[in-house]
Amino acid sequence: MFGVPNFGIRAAVALLAVLLLAGCGSAAARAADDDATAGDDGRPVVLATFTVIADMARVVAGDHLRVESLTKVGAEIHGYEPTPDDLRRTARADLVLDNGLGLEAWFDKLVARLDAPHVTITDGIETIAISTGEAQGHANPHAWMSPRAATVYIANIARAFADLDPAHAADYSANAAAYTAQVLALGDELEGELAHLDASQRALVTCEGAFSYLARDTGLAESWLWPVNAERQGTPQQVARTIDFVRDHEVPAVFCESTVSATAQRQVAAETGSRFAGVLYVDSLSGPDGPVPTYLDLLRHDVRTIVGGLTGTGLTGTDLDADALAPAGGGA
Repeated sequence: MFGVPNFGIRAAVALLAVLLLAGCGSAAARAADDDATAGDDGRPVVLATFTVIADMARVVAGDHLRVESLTKVGAEIHGYEPTPDDLRRTARADLVLDNGLGLEAWFDKLVARLDAPHVTITDGIETIAISTGEAQGHANPHAWMSPRAATVYIANIARAFADLDPAHAADYSANAAAYTAQVLALGDELEGELAHLDASQRALVTCEGAFSYLARDTGLAESWLWPVNAERQGTPQQVARTIDFVRDHEVPAVFCESTVSATAQRQVAAETGSRFAGVLYVDSLSGPDGPVPTYLDLLRHDVRTIVGGLTGTGLTGTDLDADALAPAGGGA
């Protein structure tokens, strides 16, 4: 989120400095170092800030790079506080990929302290401004929720990998081209599914305002409880405003994201007679056995959960056959 306190970061950086200065004199530090390098296979290490862009990066990297996610599955990315181990991993990475646009304000400070090589993969995105709340006027950071915008992510990743590892630049370019085609094909399919919604079903109400880019692409009206995940979310004012929107527009279903509590949104549903129609994924993939182990699965699940909820069919992305466009990405 915007304006996240940096006390935790300062404390973690201080702890890292102590460990580094201690060098080989500390058994604890040696053990931590051994753990951090376990599994090192000699390939350059790319560290992504969260699981969604780590999955994108793995597809583009193929077998040439070792791609890891700094945060784990299910992490709330906006208010995340790095640990000393995160700092060690960042310091050792050959390249760090971040989303930018204010999503990981904590990470900007971390990278600046460590002087880690990094690339912001939203450079060139046509952004949408947040319209309410403390972050009003800032760019909405959730651009990956648009398949069209995701192609910018993929191109930036491929360029960053070619700069890091020029010997395999042709492979990164080819992987990116194939992946872009998959993303756009899935985007066209999902836009077609949303296009069949009646006018009375074309309002998307979520907990976080993370679907602005998808709404722009598909002509959906949108409303949310809060614009960006923050400490003050689900307030009486937010709930009352959302209740008014749902009543005024006769919205048949409301949704919430996987990394936050759905309590306030369930209250909206109870007060309006709307349905709480399911969990959407935005800031994190699921585990490999969950409903969204890859970025393409995330898009597919969310759109089909939205369509199922708004039409009353109850059909979600995990209920439908996805074999025709099986994702190329790896797990979280």
